[in-house]
Amino acid sequence: MKLVFVINDIATEKDNYTTIRLTRRATAMGHDVSLVSLVDLTYEADGSITGAGVLPSRSDYKDDTATLADLQREDARRETICLSEADVVMLRADPADEMLTRPWAHGSSLLFAQLAARQGVIVLNDPFRLTDASNKTYFQHYPSSIRPRTLISRDEAVITRFIEDQGGNGVIKPLQGSGGHGVFVITEGVGSNINQMIEATLRDGYAIVQEYLPKAAEGDLRLITLNGRPLKVDGVYACIRRYNDSGDARSNISAGGKVEVVEPDEAALRVAEVAAPKLIRDGMYLAGLDIVGDKMMEINVDTPGGICMIEDLTEKDFSGAIIRDLEHKVRVQAAYGGTLGHHDVAIV
Repeated sequence: MKLVFVINDIATEKDNYTTIRLTRRATAMGHDVSLVSLVDLTYEADGSITGAGVLPSRSDYKDDTATLADLQREDARRETICLSEADVVMLRADPADEMLTRPWAHGSSLLFAQLAARQGVIVLNDPFRLTDASNKTYFQHYPSSIRPRTLISRDEAVITRFIEDQGGNGVIKPLQGSGGHGVFVITEGVGSNINQMIEATLRDGYAIVQEYLPKAAEGDLRLITLNGRPLKVDGVYACIRRYNDSGDARSNISAGGKVEVVEPDEAALRVAEVAAPKLIRDGMYLAGLDIVGDKMMEINVDTPGGICMIEDLTEKDFSGAIIRDLEHKVRVQAAYGGTLGHHDVAIV
């Protein structure tokens, strides 16, 4: 299988990224893997999509750190990769990382990915739907029964009134962003600080304001889904509880949060069950659901992470399960002579 990962930049990848774990696992399983930056794509005169790629030089890396070190070497193996000839292209670039210096990059890369998909390449997650998921408004298309009450606005008075209606509690964050950056938790007693939080958030554009769920103080669940369903290997779910005991209300790992493996409870599985039809319909092959109680706080469809930590804690081969599922999709596509539509292949 020829597998291409489209990433932000190999120089900014980290050894705890899911992409690096998938690269190491796919390489060990004998697949042809390459990583291409979203700013190094070309639409050739013959209609093919190519990109400057970096490739692993071996298949027996000791760990993710060794894998990344090889890929980041100055003399790393580099080739022009034809995405149009790939079996699978996985889109693993975080649009939030491009907002300040290359705001054009992510949207442009999705257009290239759409062209590759129309040429019969299996592109995941669906690049046509990812254009709709470029910010947190995509979240609002999921059923209200699994979402917290939400307001999106740039009007300070409207935002303040919403928080007052919630008893002086709420969560405010930029409409675009990830990793817990720019997230403020507002509770009773913050007083004049509310205005400062609102002003700081609005500097980045629109603000999304959600009701505060008291259970969030205990952290949240990151539940990984594959083909719209919770990812499970040998009876173990790809699920962790993220929490922060440092006083920081954010449980994101990038914000200093801690993790423990947990089995999702009935409420969390119900959230995933309700979200599944849209995840499947939208071709959101790999996703990360952030759940508090019976509500989904966020959904990551661009670069869902956590696989490395979950694997290390459980010793279960979740990355291998993902690669084997991709192998299955390639076989099905080949059996139909490449005639299946992108959506059909994305959900088999």
